This record gives sequence, C-alpha cells and structure tokens, in this order.
Amino acid sequence: MKKLLVLIILSTTLLHCSNDDCGDPNITYQTFTFEIVDKISGENLFTNGTYLPEQIQITNTISNFETELTFLSENNVNLIQVNSASWETDIVNLEFTIADILIFELYSDGDTIVEACYSYTVFNDIFINESEFDYNAEIAIYTILVE
Repeated sequence: MKKLLVLIILSTTLLHCSNDDCGDPNITYQTFTFEIVDKISGENLFTNGTYLPEQIQITNTISNFETELTFLSENNVNLIQVNSASWETDIVNLEFTIADILIFELYSDGDTIVEACYSYTVFNDIFINESEFDYNAEIAIYTILVE
C-alpha cells in the first residue's frame, strides 16, 4: 500500500509539471555580422554602390548549400548577418562571394551547451581567411577590408 501511495504521489507530481517551468532561456545567441569596406577609403562597398545585396552568396562548404542571410541597411550602414551557419554541427565553414568574387572564408568551431530546457552553441576559434579584417567586440561586427 505504501508503494502504491508513493507511486500515486509521484505520478500526480509529474503530471503537473510542464515545459512552461523552463520560462524564457534568456540566451544571447552568437551571430556573425559583417561590414564589407574598401581597405583604402574605408567606404562601405554596398553604400557606395560597388556591390548590390542580391549579389551576395554565402555557401556552407561542408554541405555545399547556400546559407541564409539578412542584409541590414540603416543610416547608410549596410551589414550582412548570417542567419544560420551550422548551429546544429558546431562547425561553421562558409565562403562569402559577392558578384562571383571570393571576398573571404569563415571557419569556426564551437561547443553545444545543453541546459535543462534548451541548448545553444558557443563558438570558440574563429578564423577569417582571404581578407584582412577588424573586429569590434562592443557591437560584434567584423569589418572585412577589401582591396
């Protein structure tokens, strides 16, 4: 009888639990945001008309699929934000071309952090090849310097 009572109490407790106990995870997801500028003048190459947003192609070289992006344009500042690089595999290996010209390559590996109700990726080593760049940690933007 004691075992039955414990089983009933345990079952009732479990039935009253819900996923709502998790609440909002309050996670800041790491994104990759880029500004493409002329190395000598410092001008944004989209703002000055050298490139057009529709000429951007970001390819995941692991899967060979095009990666989604958001083109952010505000106050004459034009940025490229990667929507989903490879969050599910913890490895990002992207090739950025604009007007069929290779601008740079991005490689990063990360760790998946698993919490009680959610998971997210923290990227560790980040490498940018084929182009010089600056990184502003305060606003989390990589400025790619194009010759």
